[in-house]
Amino acid sequence: MVLYIHGFASSGEGEKARIFREHYRKSGEKFLAPSLSFIPELAVGTLEEIIKNCEDVKLIGSSLGGYYALFLARKYDLKAILINPSLHPQATLKKVLGEQNCYYDGESRFCWDERHIKMLDEFVVTKPPLANLFVMLQKGDETLDWSVAAKELDGAKMLIEEGGNHSFSGIARHFDAIDRFLDIK
Repeated sequence: MVLYIHGFASSGEGEKARIFREHYRKSGEKFLAPSLSFIPELAVGTLEEIIKNCEDVKLIGSSLGGYYALFLARKYDLKAILINPSLHPQATLKKVLGEQNCYYDGESRFCWDERHIKMLDEFVVTKPPLANLFVMLQKGDETLDWSVAAKELDGAKMLIEEGGNHSFSGIARHFDAIDRFLDIK
């Protein structure tokens, strides 16, 4: 089963989740993209419950979801695709403290504060499971510096593209490579 982990202020109904959901519906692979709490402990707790109750879980995480996927890949020895991952969300998300709009609908709101930043410390990975990771980066990412992940995850399977954006434009053209890495037939 493929477990998709969305990024900060997104949802399991976001654009990338929908693209992957359609791809795996067509291929017959089980796919789950839950809409997670903005509270890090609750989000990871939900993901851990899913992992414990499902078989042969493979992870795809985008941005903050990549941070969570890295933690879960290490803890549960799982394969993970990290799409423009946020490896230091404690720093990047400190810039957005306060009331936030959810990106997927533009109407839902939540308050992101220092307690949430502190919770992210619980999920730091000091020794990434490089053999289990496929890192996908676009140099045009307007939110994160792609070179941080390229350097810190050096040794993992890596795809680095010129241009693009934080959402990783054109992700569908890489479905074959993603499925091969995840051993999906």
